Amino acid sequence: MDWASKYRPQHLKEIVGNGPAIRRISEWARDWTTGAKPLLLYGKPGIGKTTAAYALANDMNWEVIELNASDQRTRAIIERIAGTSSTTASLTGASRKLIIFDEADNLHGNADRGGAKAIVETIKASRQPILLIANDIYGMDTTLRYLCEPVQFKALPARSIAPHLRYICSAEGIDCSADAISSVAERAGGDMRSAVTMLDAAAAGEDHLDAEDVHTAQKDERTTIFQLISAIYRGEEDESLMRRAWEVDEEPDTIEQWIEESFTTLKDPESRMEAYSALAEADWFIGRTYRRQYYTLWKYATALMVTGSAAAVTKKPTSPGRIMPPGRWKKMGAGRKQKLIRRSVLRKVSNAYHIPEQALMENFLTPVTIMVEKNPDHFTRELHLEQEELEFFVGDKKTAAAVVKDIAKERKETEKGYTKEKVKKEAKDTKKSPHPVDDPAPVISSPGTVQDDPVQEPDRAQKTLFDGF
Repeated sequence: MDWASKYRPQHLKEIVGNGPAIRRISEWARDWTTGAKPLLLYGKPGIGKTTAAYALANDMNWEVIELNASDQRTRAIIERIAGTSSTTASLTGASRKLIIFDEADNLHGNADRGGAKAIVETIKASRQPILLIANDIYGMDTTLRYLCEPVQFKALPARSIAPHLRYICSAEGIDCSADAISSVAERAGGDMRSAVTMLDAAAAGEDHLDAEDVHTAQKDERTTIFQLISAIYRGEEDESLMRRAWEVDEEPDTIEQWIEESFTTLKDPESRMEAYSALAEADWFIGRTYRRQYYTLWKYATALMVTGSAAAVTKKPTSPGRIMPPGRWKKMGAGRKQKLIRRSVLRKVSNAYHIPEQALMENFLTPVTIMVEKNPDHFTRELHLEQEELEFFVGDKKTAAAVVKDIAKERKETEKGYTKEKVKKEAKDTKKSPHPVDDPAPVISSPGTVQDDPVQEPDRAQKTLFDGF
């Protein structure tokens, strides 16, 4: 067994560092009640987020249900696994179930279609505690992020990592010098998991370690896109920028979009013009790379975008500000969401009024929209529209939210009133008949009404679009 797994903390008190975060998690679990906000644990990899989640489950005797990026997290899968788990009791005897969505900032592409919305719905309906884990809090779906309480995990200082490494060496019977421990702790960059892995690699087949012995077991220090953009604005040497660009785990066209987004902070027109000119030339090479499938051209695109941008932005030094994902990604995501809403609306209207979707789209969508705008309450009930679907018709978020909220409140009150009425009626019937005969159950035609005659003639009238008028 590798040391990272062997010495992984099993309880919250064993976790090194991040005391405020650990205390908040413990308090949240202790005070958890149905309806409490999920926690969102975020921070760089390897600093104890997932370990803390499992340690919490051990401390609280909770069963763990986890979905991470290695699983397909489509709407159907989330509803089947996490959705069902969040509304049912544990079968293992555990007091509760802890639902963990690891790598919640990694919901992307066709593999996770509908995943973010399904997680939002799971959170709203859950009767079990939920934890979300992310490396980049701003890479998450916005709605999902606002439903959670964020808890930050920070990189561990070397002085906190070193004692744990000394403990491991002692437990494994390895004589490790102070310089070697210090070297591993410093190179880990705040990542406890990497520090333990580096120590494990260096100690393979050894019973004594010096500082020289750990050099070959250094952490794979790959540059992040955030570090690359910061280096561009600092004006690092061209050789250093190229090395960082190749270390970033993204393709050149993606790096180009991140760099372009950072140009919104450039105030000097001349600097901005030169920066965009460098990106335009890089984009030309990227386009030719894809057309010719000749990927050697990528190195020219990379050189132009990082060194050209650095030369432009450092003429009048400025800060990149908060480094954000490309704005076009958000617009593309909004466009995809709007298409899904439109598809859902067309399906509901088509099924309700027996109009083919294509004909509805080409000939009847405008008349339907006008009628929904005039009587949103009726059509929201009739078509079971959600807020975003009603907003598709009325074009007003506040109006749509108010209508859906009023209907939901009305439905709850109706159901509550029906329950009270039913209880009173049963109590009254019991008083009248001390020894009641088993009669067929009354037929419920709609919330709030009970029909005495179980036999009904079916309603043969066809629904039409004009029933609301």
